[in-house]
Amino acid sequence: MIQTVVKRDGRVVGYNEEKIKAAIRKAMLATEAGEDESLIQRIADRIGSRGREQMTVEEIQDMVEVELMKSARKEVARCYISYRHKRSVARKAKTRDIFLEIINAKNNDITRENANMNADSPAGMMMKFASETTKPFVDDYLLSEEAREAVRGNYLHIHDKDYYPTKSLTCVQHPLDRILQNGFTANHGESRPAKRIETASVLACISMETAQNEMHGGQAIPAFDFYLAPFVRRTLVEELTYYGQATGENVDDLHDAVIDDYIIRPLDGLTGRERALQHAINRTAERVHQAMEAFIHNMNTIHSRGGNQVVFSSINYGTDTSAEGRCIIRELLHSTWEGVGGGATAIFPIQIWKKKRGVSYLPGDRNHDLYQLACKVTARRFFPNFVNLDATYNHHELWRINDPKRYQHEVATMGCRTRVFENRFGEKTSIGRGNLSFSTINIVKLAIECMNLPTEAERMEAFFGKLDHLLEVTARQLCDRYEFQKTAMAKQFPLLMSQLWTGSERLAATDTVESVINQGTLGIGFIGLAECLVALTGKHHGESAHSQELGVRIVTHMRDRVVEFSERYQHNFSVLATPAEGLSGKFTRRDRKEFGEIPGVTDKMYYTNSNHVPVYYHCSPKHKAEVEAPYHDLTRGGHIFYVEIDGDATHNPEAIAAVVDLMDRYNMGYCSVNHNRNRCMDCGYEDATEGLTECPQCHSHHIDRLQRITGYLVGTTDRWNSGKLAELHDRVVHK
Repeated sequence: MIQTVVKRDGRVVGYNEEKIKAAIRKAMLATEAGEDESLIQRIADRIGSRGREQMTVEEIQDMVEVELMKSARKEVARCYISYRHKRSVARKAKTRDIFLEIINAKNNDITRENANMNADSPAGMMMKFASETTKPFVDDYLLSEEAREAVRGNYLHIHDKDYYPTKSLTCVQHPLDRILQNGFTANHGESRPAKRIETASVLACISMETAQNEMHGGQAIPAFDFYLAPFVRRTLVEELTYYGQATGENVDDLHDAVIDDYIIRPLDGLTGRERALQHAINRTAERVHQAMEAFIHNMNTIHSRGGNQVVFSSINYGTDTSAEGRCIIRELLHSTWEGVGGGATAIFPIQIWKKKRGVSYLPGDRNHDLYQLACKVTARRFFPNFVNLDATYNHHELWRINDPKRYQHEVATMGCRTRVFENRFGEKTSIGRGNLSFSTINIVKLAIECMNLPTEAERMEAFFGKLDHLLEVTARQLCDRYEFQKTAMAKQFPLLMSQLWTGSERLAATDTVESVINQGTLGIGFIGLAECLVALTGKHHGESAHSQELGVRIVTHMRDRVVEFSERYQHNFSVLATPAEGLSGKFTRRDRKEFGEIPGVTDKMYYTNSNHVPVYYHCSPKHKAEVEAPYHDLTRGGHIFYVEIDGDATHNPEAIAAVVDLMDRYNMGYCSVNHNRNRCMDCGYEDATEGLTECPQCHSHHIDRLQRITGYLVGTTDRWNSGKLAELHDRVVHK
């Protein structure tokens, strides 16, 4: 008697005869004679009783074919066999069409799903081949029936579904001090601990590049300034040693000299020990600058994932007030200002300034001068973005201004917006943790299905009922993926699960990761709040206080449910304001096909990202902040506030500071500023001239517009999918 079934992915599940009966019934209904319930039951009984205790899906289906052929209903057997064959052929035909589009380097939404990936290169093609064949496998063999139906019905999107079978996690904030102090082994290579700033810079790159090959999401360093600061002092000591050797002077006692700042100054008029110290400071600052230049250059040229794309990297900094930490920050910002290559804006790493009152924000704060420099650099180079450590939900009860390791109690974020801080199963910190996986629900479709009900009360009741059901499905789907991820062995992630992930140092190579991954988060995201509200009320939250009230109610309901899921399933669930890229057009395209073109809902090629005011809506930065601010506390899995400013921002750092002030005033967690930046794709010339069509330097007409696609920059809009290109075209200045 059959007790268990081995699925195609190797999972063992309980035997369920209803699935056999449903398949036979479907084949019967395709024949003239129709359904025969008694025959269905007899065949199911024979298979269940005559089969082995454990059988595979294919073996059971073969038995069904045999039993049908032995029966009087041989036409049903033919339908059953034909259905199995057609399903296989259909899969192959779809795969063939997709492969041909990839082979022919067609510019479409399949090859442009990720703007950071060059799908035209051989490595990029290989990744797309793997991706497009893996997704159907996941649908068929790894998802539950309810999750599969939610995906098929355009209610749910499972992010990085192509990486699902690898059991990989999404992202991690690197505890870089472990790498710098201990070195690490990666496959056949080995790195020694760092001794000087140049080595520390390179190891920071290698750490993120190596981990990127083990994960499907971004890599971040939560306290770049704190981690690299010790190597500034070591470099100073090295320079003093060189000076002593060259001059014959004994300057060893200057190794511990108190230094207020590493500012390059002329040596004219200086003598003796004062000259020796300033010489060493000058040389140290120069070497730090070169190391930061190298770091930025490497993060834009070192490729991961088989050479297909640069590392999706982020670094957080701004709160180290030591002279050495300030030196790291200053030279990093100067290097960012200068650009890479011929002066082009660096795409990576995404840089994030940690804004903290009393440290790095207000006049009189130790790092206020560097904050002003950060605003100046952002006005030219888009980065750094700004994370608000003063937001009420970003406070940590253990943070102390005189604690040399206070960065352990500071929230850090990923560039696209992912936030990990609260922790039900360990220390509250961003370090050594990340998101495990996340899925996004299509709240617009739920609203469309309710929009024609006669009263608002009926619409609300129906909508929240549908939302609750979909939230339940999504939570179970994420738990299922967690159960699959936890079976991975530590050796499958040689760097991540040896030195980066919290608790991983306890794992042996063949241990599963089950005991440590619950430190991460499971994210439930949403998209299209604006369109959802238009469907339910006729207006979006930017133009109606009533709609705004409903929007906050919807996202608050989601937040309350994830708190409940955290208790029920014992995981770190969170709500994520999804940074949709390919998804923004995918949901819309399918909903428009099903429901037609609905004004303000499906009449564009994209849905508005998460809780944002629509990009085409004209309003002031202040109004946008007032509307979007309440959602930041509710979306602790990640959020972002952005503003589009007009003209050449290069000479207007005050405009950047004004946006940060809005973030501070309205208790928002993370912000960035978009502005016009043209780039000649032939010579690299950049400026902010509105409507530039010809490069004033080389006279090329190959001009591209440098812009953020979600939270990150893309080297060329040629790699943007149709939905995001349409959104870019619709963006208006906030003024």
